[in-house]
Amino acid sequence: MRIAVTTPTGHVGHHVVAMLVRAGVRPLVLARHPEHLPAAVRPIVDAVAVDQFDGDAVAEATAGVDALYWVDPPTTSADPLDDYDRASASVVRAVEANGIPRVVFQSSVGAEKRHGVGEIDGLAATEVALDATAASVTHLRCGYFFTNLELQLDQVRSGALQVIFPVDHPLAWVAPRDIAEVAVTRLLSSEWSGRHVQAVHGPEDLSWRRVAEIVSAATGRPLAVEQISADAMRSGLLDAGMPAAGVEAMLGMSTGFLDGFVAEQPRSVRTTTPTTLASWAYDVLRPQL
Repeated sequence: MRIAVTTPTGHVGHHVVAMLVRAGVRPLVLARHPEHLPAAVRPIVDAVAVDQFDGDAVAEATAGVDALYWVDPPTTSADPLDDYDRASASVVRAVEANGIPRVVFQSSVGAEKRHGVGEIDGLAATEVALDATAASVTHLRCGYFFTNLELQLDQVRSGALQVIFPVDHPLAWVAPRDIAEVAVTRLLSSEWSGRHVQAVHGPEDLSWRRVAEIVSAATGRPLAVEQISADAMRSGLLDAGMPAAGVEAMLGMSTGFLDGFVAEQPRSVRTTTPTTLASWAYDVLRPQL
């Protein structure tokens, strides 16, 4: 079985690569900078330098692939949604040119809305584009990554998180490793076909207030959380130099859930994964503080 993995050094991708290797697979990894792969990994994978926005290059690299793990690459332009459109075109080009039979796509909770959720709208566009191909596709609708807290390390150190989401409103939080586990089981299985949506909700829904309590206990650092307005967050991001389109795409990932949104797939045994925020914060976040 020939399995290709994009973003192999990402929060989820590096776990996908490691799990496939442990399963006896030599994955094909597509990376903009293969030299950034860990030295221990390079001899046990086939690495190709590929810009995921280059559809011809992606198609050439994935010739003969039986299954593809696709993650839209980080946006690089002033308009994130334009980058998502380019990424969607690349994966469709590869799937159609090579007749790739199965694709596992890392999407997000909220993509089912299709519009109005900021940057997640770009993931929704990739879902739609993949659904229009002949490939069998599983869309992983993932919750909020634990690792997003690493983007707020300075705030955690200061003892005060600022968010625009209501602090007592619960949402699904998930460990990237658990997403990888779901992805790999799908990649290794040939017992499915057609279009599937697989939510990955983590072990429990958490409010930001509860997150602050858990992180505080796990790290030994007092941590509070406050809700600020979208306008205040917008001003701060613009003052930091973020392009206006990027700011709106980022803000939309929070404000787009404030209209009574309910995930298409409910929490169940199928959608619940085991790693707790407390264990992740102790093992991963605490050493960085």
